[in-house]
Parts: sequence; C-alpha cells; structure tokens
Amino acid sequence: MDTAFCIWWQPCAGGARVLRVAGDTPCPALPGALDGVPVTEIGPYCFAGAQRPLPADARRWGAGSAHVLCGSFLEELTLPDAVHTLHNAAFYDCRRLRRLCAGPRLAALGSDLFTNCRALGGLALRAAPSAPTGLKKLLGALPGDIEVRLEGGGATARLFYPEYWEVLDENAPAHLFDRGVEGEGYRYRQCFADGAVDYAAYDAVFPLAAVREAPAKLCRLALGRLLAPYALGAAARGAYERYLCAHAAQGFAAAAGARDAAALRLLCGLGLPARLAAEACVQAGWGAGMAVAAGGAPARKRYEFEEL
Repeated sequence: MDTAFCIWWQPCAGGARVLRVAGDTPCPALPGALDGVPVTEIGPYCFAGAQRPLPADARRWGAGSAHVLCGSFLEELTLPDAVHTLHNAAFYDCRRLRRLCAGPRLAALGSDLFTNCRALGGLALRAAPSAPTGLKKLLGALPGDIEVRLEGGGATARLFYPEYWEVLDENAPAHLFDRGVEGEGYRYRQCFADGAVDYAAYDAVFPLAAVREAPAKLCRLALGRLLAPYALGAAARGAYERYLCAHAAQGFAAAAGARDAAALRLLCGLGLPARLAAEACVQAGWGAGMAVAAGGAPARKRYEFEEL
C-alpha cells in the first residue's frame, strides 16, 4: 500500500467518507480502505478548488505531502471499487481534471459535481459492458464531449458521447420561454436499459447523428465502436465503416490526435490512402504514428461512397 497520501475522512454508513486528500501526484489512486474501513463515499467539496473546513470528527490516515489535491492541481483520479456516492461539488472547479476512473457501484451523485471541469473528457468504469452502472447519472452531469471505457469480465466497450446543450427560445408575445435541447449527445445519453448500456439503441442513433453532428466527433464514435465491438451488429458495423471511409481525413486526424495506433491500423485496414495517414501524423507531430502508417495493414475492404 502506498502511504504517500495523507487522507482526512469520517465514518459513514457502511464505510468511510473521504473529506480531503494531500499528496505529491496529480494523478492519485485512492486506497480501498482507511484503517480497515472500506472507502465508500467522496465527501462534499473534497477535491474542489475552494476547500471547506474539516468537521470536528475528521480522522487522519497516512502521512506524506502537505500539498492538498484539489482544484487545478488534480489531473486524473482513480476511485476504489466500493465507492458508491459522490457528494455535492466534490470536483467543483477542478479545471485540469481530464479523466476519472471508478468501479461499478456509483449510484448517488450530488449537485454541481463537475462544475467548471472543462478538461474532463474521459470516464473509465471497471465493470462488464453489460452490467448496470452509474454511467447514465455520470453522463447527465457531463454535457460535454466525453469518451467512456467499460472493462470487466473479459470484455471491453469504448463509447463516445458528443456534447449537447439546452437552449431557451422566447415566446415574445406571451413572455414565456420554451426549453429545447441541441446536439445528438442528449439522445445518446438516453440509451440505457435497467442501468446498463443499450448498445442496439446507441448504434441506432448513428444514422441521424451522421447528418447532424460534426464528422470529427462521429469518427471518434465510430472508431470506438469498431475497436471494441461489444454487442456490435453487422449492420451497425457496416455503417461505421462506410462513414469512416467517406470521412477518411477526419478519421485519420482523430486517430493521430489521440496517439491511437490501433485506430490508425484499423483505418489502414479499410484500404484508405496511406498518404492521409501520414499527413495526419505529421500534423499531429506523432512520429511513432508515421511508422504505423508506413506499415499499414492488410486491406479488408474498400468503400466508394459519396459523403453522408
């Protein structure tokens, strides 16, 4: 056990509630237990930019740096499997937080949880892709572009949820406002059944999204589904492949921008021009990707379609 952390906590029903964390790394992995008590909750304003006074019953675990892990210092966080509750504003103003990793038990989320977490673009859940999780609630608190990885039980799913936003249209004569939603990201966030991802519903959104969303975002979505094709049907696979072939430059740009060698090989395997792969790697400053592009991959098929 790494005791380089100093953690303040308090007992709660069934476990320990983390109140504050100090340490030297901006990418901590919290221990699963404190003094033998399982970590089950992250307290209010725990990692927020503006820290709150500790309660009188706070206990201290470990020893280490006095640097409080909060606000813009925090970049990535791994939570133990037993954590099921994130209290109000736990990550408020964590402007550099880019990735959150958690187990399958998240069920209760407070308000203002990720306010001002503008860099947060990745969620990783240690759960089987078919398992019920707290993902739908997490996505409801994150309206921006977000990539999700579900991994457990020997299976993996990679999903991309585009941004969505609410708009208010004024009905001037009546001085009333009509609320609407823009962006297919909202529709994608509804594709759940009994707490688990409904992959057929998720894939069924794509034809509509293909005419409404930016190709750069849809290429990320298509690549994720093809690289980890959990519950991916033949028709949906074909739709994703055809889209990538019709938007080859954007697909290669997405792969190179993410430094994703597997995505680059997948695109090359579709028979797309190696020249586009090389150009994307040069533009992204990814030297290692040039070698992948040069090696290419055995072509499986080539689609010749007009842009969708």
